[in-house]
Amino acid sequence: MLGILNKVFDGNKRDLKKFEKVADKVEALSTDMERLSDADLRNKKEEFKSRHENGEALEDLMVESFAVVRESAKRVLGLHPYRVQIMGGVALHDGNIAEMKTGEGKTLTSTMPVYLNAISGKGVHVVTVNEYLASRDAAEMGQLYDFLGLSVGLNLNSLTKDEKREAYAADITYSTNNELGFDYLRDNMVLYKEQMVQRPLNFAVIDEVDSILVDEARTPLIISGQAQKSTQLYIQTNAFVRNLTLDDDYTYDEKTKGVQLTEEGINKAESAFRIDNLFDMTHVTLNHHITQSLKAHVSMKADFDYVVQEGTVVIVDQFTGRLMKGRRYSDGLHQAIEAKEGLEIQNESMTMASITFQNFFRMYKKLSGMTGTAKTEEEEFRNIYNMRVVAIPTNREIIRDDRADLIFASTKGKYMAAIEDIAERHQNGQPVLVGTVAIETSELIAAQLKRKGIPHNVLNAKNHGHEAEIITNAGKRGAVTIATNMAGRGTDIKLGEGVKEVGGLAVIGTERHESRRIDNQLRGRSGRQGDSGVTQFYLSMEDDLMRRFGSDNMKNMMTRLGMDDTQPIQSRMVTRAVESAQKRVEGNNFDARKQLLQYDDVLRQQREVIYKDRFDVLDSESLRNIIEKMLESTIYNIVDQYAPVVEEEDKWDLKGLENFIFANLLAEGKIVEEDLRGKSNDDIKAYIVEKVTERYDEREIELGDRMREFEKVILLRSIDTKWIDHIDAMDQLRQGIHLRAYGQIDPLREYQNEGFAMFETMQTAINEDVSKYIMKSEIRNNLERQEVAKGQAVNPKEEGGEGKKKKAQPVRKTNDVGRNQPCPCGSGKKFKQCHGVSSN
Repeated sequence: MLGILNKVFDGNKRDLKKFEKVADKVEALSTDMERLSDADLRNKKEEFKSRHENGEALEDLMVESFAVVRESAKRVLGLHPYRVQIMGGVALHDGNIAEMKTGEGKTLTSTMPVYLNAISGKGVHVVTVNEYLASRDAAEMGQLYDFLGLSVGLNLNSLTKDEKREAYAADITYSTNNELGFDYLRDNMVLYKEQMVQRPLNFAVIDEVDSILVDEARTPLIISGQAQKSTQLYIQTNAFVRNLTLDDDYTYDEKTKGVQLTEEGINKAESAFRIDNLFDMTHVTLNHHITQSLKAHVSMKADFDYVVQEGTVVIVDQFTGRLMKGRRYSDGLHQAIEAKEGLEIQNESMTMASITFQNFFRMYKKLSGMTGTAKTEEEEFRNIYNMRVVAIPTNREIIRDDRADLIFASTKGKYMAAIEDIAERHQNGQPVLVGTVAIETSELIAAQLKRKGIPHNVLNAKNHGHEAEIITNAGKRGAVTIATNMAGRGTDIKLGEGVKEVGGLAVIGTERHESRRIDNQLRGRSGRQGDSGVTQFYLSMEDDLMRRFGSDNMKNMMTRLGMDDTQPIQSRMVTRAVESAQKRVEGNNFDARKQLLQYDDVLRQQREVIYKDRFDVLDSESLRNIIEKMLESTIYNIVDQYAPVVEEEDKWDLKGLENFIFANLLAEGKIVEEDLRGKSNDDIKAYIVEKVTERYDEREIELGDRMREFEKVILLRSIDTKWIDHIDAMDQLRQGIHLRAYGQIDPLREYQNEGFAMFETMQTAINEDVSKYIMKSEIRNNLERQEVAKGQAVNPKEEGGEGKKKKAQPVRKTNDVGRNQPCPCGSGKKFKQCHGVSSN
């Protein structure tokens, strides 16, 4: 009965049957392909492309295209893909993980689905764990792709933006996972669309997929830096604001907590900071700092909105009265409060952009991967990436001897036994690969081998180029190589002359890793392609993993039986107990990665919204429609605050609304309290929108051709500033949210709820920011888009990219006119009350 159920539910067997049918058809075309000339094989690409454009799906082209690659590989590389490699290629094309043992030719396997998917013209990314492997594979497989008429790009960290763009424009791009992720983040920080390097993410084949999508999944990619805002400016604006008085210099609405400078307050600011016009584009940062300092002094009350504890400002939750440690006010308000309280002002916005590999790779239209070990993490691949793991059979039967673990009482005894084993095998001419969990262990064993006079190489992943060279020589007669378990991934250990006769490669593990996958990877270095080989793990009761599942009883038993360090236990039962402990650790690690993803998903949804909005700004000729919606949203929001429908009209604060309009939208006197009296909430909204639209029309006439670039400068500055502040605030929230669990509150749900509220607040702030600067800013110099912060991950060669060489807009020079000086038009009015913007 159990056998029948296994047959029904064994998805791997079902997949293999399907793949075998495809392999049969591909092999059946071998003779036809042999008859084709080199030119015929090359021209197949255009034929396939034409058929695909005319409606044929890539699946319909699979058999023939795989056969073309198979024949071409034989001619160019001298390699003829085995039947199992064809099956692995089908698994990859289907968007799954092909688990293929070491030495089974994963690199060659990938060429078939890569060629097939490159036919679409949308780009294929081949992802490796380091730049050495990316360079090696691009060079070796590039010969094949060039023969087939496809272009190959290599994306390295050292490239300029132009070189990267060229690499991504190729049919096939080789890159590391880190560089792909960082390029994506940098693309969403550019000032001009022309500076972007990536195309939309289409299809990726990830080599060593378990290393990239599992082992590195808990480490997010981060571009960090400091915003270009001086903490000194907070101190200066704080000193200025302290001397302002209510009603004379600013107005305050208790209900909305809105603070606005009056005309007199604006004049004082211009005088104090020795500027002509507070609303000039060059003084945007100063204007913002004054506004935040005003809020800090007037609307934020100590011991009510926040408390000062141990030299830091801690926010108080207005609903519960609970201290929200780890939370910070965004948009510079927290720094303004720190200046008000005379505290040290913390650096502003360290994280500018971040993404986890989990969320980055899930953005690909189709994702696949290869590795020798993935079955142990199958649940994670299925749940998070929607990829199934298909175990592809080996080309030849594995005859490697995997011996049961040897368990010693102490670490010292374990190492002594392992060293003796290595020495004996070395003397017999058998090559030995010694796997260690830590670099310290590899150096310890190296020192003991040196004392015994045994020549050896130490490999601990410090030099990728050197790493491959050592690994490829590790199969020579008598070679001894000490490596950390992850070292040498992606490179084959080929047996030297006479090695098969002495038992093949011996792999000696000095400790079990907490992941079964890593142990299996180490074992898989031996016995490739039907070679002989042996693997043996040496463990001790003092190993970390052994201590985890309670080895004290066994250690006591060994002592009672009089067993010393020269007498190991060799027991399948103990081996199974170790593997059980590994399963528990793997489960814990999976839970941790899953939780990280749940938290990052909150930011992912927000990131997608912001990045789309930002791209629309870069891609659009005119942003007027977008900005009009922002203006309307701001007007509707503020009218509902000062003249809410739910209150009687005699309780409306129309004077406060007038002050807001003057401070943020229109010149003084354009809309006054009397204009609004007697109107309904909807009528007030319509009236203000009408007046603001009229002013927008005037601004377009005044600025002429420069209006479109002016819109982009304002929008990019606002989105980038608020988004960087928001990421920082979300990061602070994330770090402190786990404390909520002590109050029987689900931290994840709290993070989702608060994160959503913070995002909505940020969007409102962007709308208000854009509305204010579009309507009130004055410009006299040529417009220039500027980064709001410098990122640490940005390549210095990227500065001054081609976007900055964009054709400059014509500018007519004019004399600077202060806001309070007579308007040059001759009307007799002050400049601010007349044209309000220079006529250049």
